[in-house]
Amino acid sequence: MPSAVTGPVMPDPDAAPRVAALELRGVRKVFETVEGRVEVLRDVSMHLPVGQSMALTGESGSGKSTLLHIAAGLEEADAGQVLVGGTELTGLGDAGRATMRRGRIGLVFQQFNLIPSLDVAANLAFQARLAKAHDRDFTAHLAARLGLGDLLRRYPEQLSGGQQQRVAIGRCLAARPALVLADEPTGNLDEATGDRVLDLMLQLTAQAGAALLLVTHSPRLAARCDRRLHLRAGQLSAPT
Repeated sequence: MPSAVTGPVMPDPDAAPRVAALELRGVRKVFETVEGRVEVLRDVSMHLPVGQSMALTGESGSGKSTLLHIAAGLEEADAGQVLVGGTELTGLGDAGRATMRRGRIGLVFQQFNLIPSLDVAANLAFQARLAKAHDRDFTAHLAARLGLGDLLRRYPEQLSGGQQQRVAIGRCLAARPALVLADEPTGNLDEATGDRVLDLMLQLTAQAGAALLLVTHSPRLAARCDRRLHLRAGQLSAPT
């Protein structure tokens, strides 16, 4: 009988590389303005592994939101490739990209985009129902963790900005997406509440094996993520 072998397990050089949750390859985006052409993104490449969080920082107008919109398939790059879970968005067309957003990509943007005619409970469940992933118990757990348990029968117009933001975050997480794209998700919250909400986002995405790309102006919040990148003059670099 062969003896057991102990020691570190060496990586298999022939094993297939793990597919990234999000990958940008040479992405370029140009806007036409009254002052001429502005190259917002210049040959941007990045790799966000499954199960990791990444913070994207940069000055206002540096192109952070544009990068996020391109990653979500809401805008098209002028050049380069965008891959989500190994699927290239540029080849899908509008309908295909919308399907990806329903089932695999979760979005939290500065505009809450809650549905005025639905109460908090229905808004929380909306994205999960579209993705055919609604779990009543999980949604109730999210509502409690986000401090929304007493607000479920209220409508968006009856909520403060911070409460609406928490509903938008819960709606995103309720669908259990593989990739969460969040643009200043705690910007309308006080510091203590923002910390708790970010804790929840990091915890739930890690537990689900999902990835999080967080756009933030806050170095303190950025430091909470596994990795950090800074966008300046249309190019990415490690933060200084």
